[in-house]
Amino acid sequence: MALRSRGRRRGLVIGVDIGGTKVAAGVVNPAGRVLARGRAHTPNRSKSPKVVEDTIAGVVDELRREYPVTAVGVGAAGFVDRDRSSVLFAPHLSWRGEPLRTALSARLGLPVAVENDANASAWAEMRLGAGRGSSDAVVVNLGTGIGGAVVLDGALYRGRHGIAGEFGHMVAVPDGHRCECGNRGCWEQYASGNAVTREARELAAADSPVARGLLQAVGGDPSRITGPLVAELAAEGDRACVEVLEDVGRWLGKGLADLAAAFDPEVFVIGGGVSECGDLLLGPARTAYRRNLTGRGYRPEARIVRAELGNEAGLVGAALLAREDPPQRIRGAGRGSRRITRRRAR
Repeated sequence: MALRSRGRRRGLVIGVDIGGTKVAAGVVNPAGRVLARGRAHTPNRSKSPKVVEDTIAGVVDELRREYPVTAVGVGAAGFVDRDRSSVLFAPHLSWRGEPLRTALSARLGLPVAVENDANASAWAEMRLGAGRGSSDAVVVNLGTGIGGAVVLDGALYRGRHGIAGEFGHMVAVPDGHRCECGNRGCWEQYASGNAVTREARELAAADSPVARGLLQAVGGDPSRITGPLVAELAAEGDRACVEVLEDVGRWLGKGLADLAAAFDPEVFVIGGGVSECGDLLLGPARTAYRRNLTGRGYRPEARIVRAELGNEAGLVGAALLAREDPPQRIRGAGRGSRRITRRRAR
């Protein structure tokens, strides 16, 4: 869809969100509105880095035919270095020390910013979504795995090497389920989309009486159970699916309590596809969080809220970060603004 005037075309940036199954892109205006969208399938990790680069460039080129853009922001599921230039490691792709910014900039002829996908989503939520008005937050994205990001005093905290926020790979259960990162017992093996699917399949395969409705829904074949199906049946009251989400929610809450001990945020923003389960997941998470919080009863509790921007948070955040480059603090955030907020609250 063409824009009506050249004035409305100013400051357009393409944001790209690279997930485990799809590459989603959008033309984003300065207000964070997505004007046009494109997508492609994510090449599997057996493909060379150039194939992934081809896929990204193809989606970007399709969008820029109609929209004159000034930069491209890429949110990648993996370890991105401090300079937002190279992807050091991506568990679901073939990137190992991949100089993505240089490669894409040369190919596209545009400035490119590369950011961890969870950081990108977090920035969008803090500027435009559930984190608005907060200066200290932890964002947890529940998808196939768990992505995380930290905003401290109104700025993204990336760590010394740029890879802070990999909460999904904190070990929750020593010698537990094997994780794609190479370790065992990572938090994302117990509180992610993969965990929902695995637990539901195991419950069904055990031929538990509570799983009869679930088995019926998949024709008696547990391998056909998916996370979205579990969410759908849980919303309809299926007992087994409700129990699965309660179990995963409890693991989520325990992990959030650990993160509260480390960061003491004002708010936890829970995003990603699994968050669409709403209070079926977040209700048990809040209960487990309060039960496991260090110093419970004698300290303020962070709010646990669902993200607002949905699947487009990643591409919108990548575009915002590419436009800012280097990123600015959230307007009004900082110690002074918190003091002002407290005075007004009185």
